[in-house]
Amino acid sequence: MTTAPDLRTSAETLGQSLPPLLAEAELLASTIMLGEHGRRRSGQGDEFWQYRPAHAGDSARLIDWRRSARSDTTFVREREWQAAQSVTLWVDTSRAMSFASAATTKADRARLLALATAVLLLRGGERVGLSGSDTPPRSGRSQLLSITRALTAQDTAADYGAPDPTGIAAHGRALFLSDFLGDIAGVETALARAADRGARGILCQVLDPAEEDFPFDGRTIFESMGGSLRHETLRAGDLRARYLDRLAERKDRLQTLARASGWHFTSHHTGDAPLPALLWLYRAIEGGR
Repeated sequence: MTTAPDLRTSAETLGQSLPPLLAEAELLASTIMLGEHGRRRSGQGDEFWQYRPAHAGDSARLIDWRRSARSDTTFVREREWQAAQSVTLWVDTSRAMSFASAATTKADRARLLALATAVLLLRGGERVGLSGSDTPPRSGRSQLLSITRALTAQDTAADYGAPDPTGIAAHGRALFLSDFLGDIAGVETALARAADRGARGILCQVLDPAEEDFPFDGRTIFESMGGSLRHETLRAGDLRARYLDRLAERKDRLQTLARASGWHFTSHHTGDAPLPALLWLYRAIEGGR
């Protein structure tokens, strides 16, 4: 049974961790100049967007006769598409994501990228939520706070995580952030379920530089973060080529799965600055890539 002091301690811990994460995400997002929002394209809406030459099949009611009278060309008045997207985020919180050879864990970087992406999308009028939680896609500042709390509170005991497609809206968008070093079957299942709903999105693989470079040599003990896997070797350097081949195979498999589902795939290292990754993710979700 949870006591009152336990609840108070948990609340204080959450209260201390939540502002820095949100502040860092908003600061990161603020460095991207949105300019005209990525959804600016032709479609149903109330706002004027642009004139374009009329095409065969355009209805006469779409023609702007006043603009057309000033030219030899007939023009159509287009409106800006204003339907908001529903974007669902999934962030791997397995034990493997707590690995760090430097200052930043994979989990911390994944949370930061997810939350900063949510900041940009919510500012643009989109609906954003988290899969596998009671945080379905919604808009507004209060939703950002709900996402922050959920991201901070999430934690699992599994060594490796598998994407959870629960809550992805039909024909919506999704962003999965993980190291994707566990069983690939979980990724295949999640993408298949998302595809059944007509959803598209991004697989963002977050890796530590040591996982990418394998800078190990001599006697080394390799152990999973949960302790379920352990391997000791006296000649770690001899494993480097095979390890890098396996990592390349995993990336190729993820790329193939993403492409077959109409998704994007990208890889990000915690040793790199998060801004370029955030910009890439935002453009990919908004259809700019």
